[in-house]
Amino acid sequence: MSGPRLFEPLIVGGLRLANRVVIAPMCQYSAVDGRMTDWHTIHLGNLALSGAGLLTIEATAVVPEGRISYGDVGLWDDATEAAMASVLASVRRHSDMPIALQLAHAGRKASCEVPWRGGHQIAPDAPNGWQTVAPSALPFAATDNPPLAIDAAGMAAVRDAFVAAAVRAARLGIDLIQIHGAHGYLLHEFLSPLSNRREDEYGGSLENRMRFPLEVFDAVRAAFPADRPVSMRVSGTDWVDGGWDAAQTVAFAQALEARGCAAIHVSSGGLDAGQAIPVGPSYQVPLARAVKQGVSIPVIAVGLITDYEQAEAIVGTGDADAIALARTILYDPRWPWHAAAHLGARVKAAPQYLRSQPRQYRDLFDPV
Repeated sequence: MSGPRLFEPLIVGGLRLANRVVIAPMCQYSAVDGRMTDWHTIHLGNLALSGAGLLTIEATAVVPEGRISYGDVGLWDDATEAAMASVLASVRRHSDMPIALQLAHAGRKASCEVPWRGGHQIAPDAPNGWQTVAPSALPFAATDNPPLAIDAAGMAAVRDAFVAAAVRAARLGIDLIQIHGAHGYLLHEFLSPLSNRREDEYGGSLENRMRFPLEVFDAVRAAFPADRPVSMRVSGTDWVDGGWDAAQTVAFAQALEARGCAAIHVSSGGLDAGQAIPVGPSYQVPLARAVKQGVSIPVIAVGLITDYEQAEAIVGTGDADAIALARTILYDPRWPWHAAAHLGARVKAAPQYLRSQPRQYRDLFDPV
């Protein structure tokens, strides 16, 4: 009998993942002026010893005003690059897990307080606040300060900032870039007809709404080394009538594939305060399945994937090529170990931890 599909290797572009468990990007809101801190060394170092196939660094802003909060990580100057380099050096001394970086701009959902202090938007004239931008001057919530509709010069500056960050990421040895096109942030705001009411060539039709996100992808793909993959994270639906939906997501994924996108990571929501999300186990997997049926590149599913058999079924039945864990792996940083033990597979572990394997799982670990 063959082994579990979840622990088979996966090739993404030219990058080989040891298994199909991906650690999703998770904001920590713990940076200082965009610079990573000791928290990131601890957090990422811990996850890099988990046995997963890929570690993705949290949403990393390409410009200061593109941060969700004042505590977000950035990669826009030498200081932010140096801080990230220090963290990566520590992590890589003890793990050979491939590392991806999510590049992002929060658009109208920027300038917010950190979640444990309420997460509300901070006014532009208040401490830790700034003026947001978006495709159209429509706020996310009625109580938010309206964003400024970004003009052509502003769009060019954002595109160029993504490129500059990609160049820095290449210099840092990042193995894969993921462009954030989900969760109601700037690129998703261009895609959705609920947030994009522009009357120029970037608004209206699906082709027009996809134009700027595709321009950003093309520019990043051209700037990042050709032998390293670039992927995109998307929201498969806004969960609002008349908004972005699965059919449009498939069309966008097909356009990305034609431009050399290496993988699509399918999430959902975050664009409209009126969203009605049917949260439950694997609730976003049908969106990943729809995208997988429309493209030939790897598709990653995410969202309330917590059980080992559940994860194996998602990849084993072909609904997705890999699964991503976020809150699940924060709660249980050794989830891949436990999944491998349960499913009868092997997983990498640091030599310092080899003696931890339970008696009944003596063949569980491969040393890093």
